[in-house]
Amino acid sequence: MFQSKLANFGRIIIMAMALLGIVASQGGCASKSGPEVVVGFPKSFADLAEKIKPAVVNISTTSTVDVPGDPFQHFMGQNDQQGPLGDFFKNFFNEVPDRKMKQQSLGSGFIINKDGYIITNNHVVDHADEIKVKLSDGREYKAKVIGRDKKTDLALIKISSIFKDLPVLELGDSDKMRVGDWVLAVGNPFGLEQTVTQGIISATGRVIGSGPYDNFLQTDAPINPGNSGGPLVNLKGEVIGINSAIIPNGQGIGFAIPSSMAKSIVAQLKEHGKVVRGWIGVTIQTVTPDLAKSFGMTEPRGALVSDVAPGGPADKGGVKQGDIIVSFDGNNIKDSSSLSRIVAVTPVGKDVDVNIIRNGKEMTVKIKIEEMTESRLASQQGEESQVPVQSFGMKVAAITSQLQQQLGIKDKSGVLVISVDQGSIADAAGVQKGDVIKEVNRKPVKNLAEYNSAVAGMAKGQPLLLLLKRNGQTFFVTMEGS
Repeated sequence: MFQSKLANFGRIIIMAMALLGIVASQGGCASKSGPEVVVGFPKSFADLAEKIKPAVVNISTTSTVDVPGDPFQHFMGQNDQQGPLGDFFKNFFNEVPDRKMKQQSLGSGFIINKDGYIITNNHVVDHADEIKVKLSDGREYKAKVIGRDKKTDLALIKISSIFKDLPVLELGDSDKMRVGDWVLAVGNPFGLEQTVTQGIISATGRVIGSGPYDNFLQTDAPINPGNSGGPLVNLKGEVIGINSAIIPNGQGIGFAIPSSMAKSIVAQLKEHGKVVRGWIGVTIQTVTPDLAKSFGMTEPRGALVSDVAPGGPADKGGVKQGDIIVSFDGNNIKDSSSLSRIVAVTPVGKDVDVNIIRNGKEMTVKIKIEEMTESRLASQQGEESQVPVQSFGMKVAAITSQLQQQLGIKDKSGVLVISVDQGSIADAAGVQKGDVIKEVNRKPVKNLAEYNSAVAGMAKGQPLLLLLKRNGQTFFVTMEGS
């Protein structure tokens, strides 16, 4: 009896020790593929950090920015700009020319081969006059841009070294990452070189409104200004994401471009210096539960075709307005975002089978992929673009005849504000739904493509100056980016 009680007591002690992390999981503490683990929790990330840090670089850039000659422009309120005081200052400073100023910024990147190719964010090197790269061992090099892609915020730069001892990191498979997996982020936050932070994958496939091909990994590994372009790695030391965006004032909410997307983008940047994307000529929207019900579907899925470009690939293939695309080239389509990403990476010239639902019946059509050009992107009817949620909190769209009719506007040139988040920076600046954006930072914007280009080309921290038109009146508003 005493021995039985003693055995039970021993089992209780062992269970308690296991819960406290004292007893290692079955199979021992050491893991051949990653850090030492105690009851599923890494004992230390030191070996992993030591492995990846040498290939992570600090990037500093110098660029030239235009500063308005009117020093009161950013300090005057909307009413002041429209009143007599505003007219006085406009006339007074009309003769003051804009001036140019040198601006410096910091970012991160990582070396992917011994020839000196480095992956970073486009916004880190965009408009840079000079790029300097500093390695972890203190060596410094000038870098040149091999290629940039604004739509995914990726860039490939290169340094020249007489030595072939450059440390490198490999791109892993982000598609294998699951919510809850451990990750490390390495970079140059606020100029603090070689900073390592740890966290987990919080979500996958995040769409945050930063571009048409959003598919971010979300992580709670601390990411701050200066981390942009740095790697997010798994426990094997493979890069599964490129740190790219944060939500200001949010804690533990960062976003990384998945390596599965980066692989194809970087390969094209290295070979062509640009990215060639597929185009089928449709405007699409996600099928909501209400739309699914109205179309007689049992569940929401696919991408609803709201418009078809005349003479485009989809038009030639027989796709019609109101069709719901549920499969594209063998890939099931969950929503409009997934279709945009799949079409973009489909080779130009390829014939693909597209499954659609029309009048409740599923059928297949064949479409020949053509190349997406800036003019085609600009003329895409109803296409929407959202200023990154972490910046301004407003959503804009191309001006279409349908929107003109709905909102009672006459402007055909510019970009239409279709929504403003309550309490956002745009809301505080006085931007309203139905406003037409005519200029961005003193430069006219005639369409969505020009607007996207102007916003994407802004330097970090640069105020956004908009010329708006509302009820026939034009006025400026300014917003401080975060």
